[in-house]
Amino acid sequence: MVTMKDLLECGVHFGHQTRKWNPKMKKFIFCSRKNIHIIDLQKTIRYFRYVYSIVKEASSEGKTIMFVGTKKQAGETIKQFAQSINVPYVDYRWLGGMLTNFGTIRKSIRRLELIEEMESNGQIELLTKKEKLTLLRKKEKLERYLGGVRNMKKLPDMMFIIDVVKEHIAVEEARGLGIKVIAPLDTNCDPDKVDYPIPGNDDAIRSIQLFCKEITEAIIEGRESNKDELEEVEERFSQDEEQKIQNKDKDIEESFENITDEKKEEVE
Repeated sequence: MVTMKDLLECGVHFGHQTRKWNPKMKKFIFCSRKNIHIIDLQKTIRYFRYVYSIVKEASSEGKTIMFVGTKKQAGETIKQFAQSINVPYVDYRWLGGMLTNFGTIRKSIRRLELIEEMESNGQIELLTKKEKLTLLRKKEKLERYLGGVRNMKKLPDMMFIIDVVKEHIAVEEARGLGIKVIAPLDTNCDPDKVDYPIPGNDDAIRSIQLFCKEITEAIIEGRESNKDELEEVEERFSQDEEQKIQNKDKDIEESFENITDEKKEEVE
């Protein structure tokens, strides 16, 4: 679980310049120094721990949490952590309609898969040089935009977003579909648009890495707790089945004994 030392070392307390703040963030601001707002890390820890428990519970229930972060200092980190736990992600650019027009997105993913099939079975070599080049460029573009969601068969249950100001389209799509949003809130953000906020710096690389790491660990913990619960259920089920078999065997033995006794009486 995150500590005050972790937050300080990663610069989570540094907000934006005071002139760029959103007044709705006032309750999360501790003070200002040299025209920079300083975030109240006591509140950050409190919200962090609450969100951690929410994510862990959601993960234990098998819910899908999508990672989103497309700005330069976030993209690689988002991709790295999302791939490590096999969750959908967007790290390059959010395409309008990625959630609200998911059917069209799935068609684009299918086009990507068809091009890959043509490569694997050699059909692409039958095309002209120009046609082949066009397809390969199309594949590269689709992979860049949709590579992180190509295995996503349904809409996510929750979204973890780095920089809700930059990713405002993703936030609006999620809110319109009732998908819960988890996000660090810098001092320029609107907390009303985030279901599970964590006040903190969403610009510094180390801060972004810390947020991603903690959310990832919460997802892993949730999965492991679910696995333990499943094992307990399976064990109880096995015990119940064994008991049923024993009871059935006992009933058969008793029935056989009754039949034997009846036969003996007939002989006598």
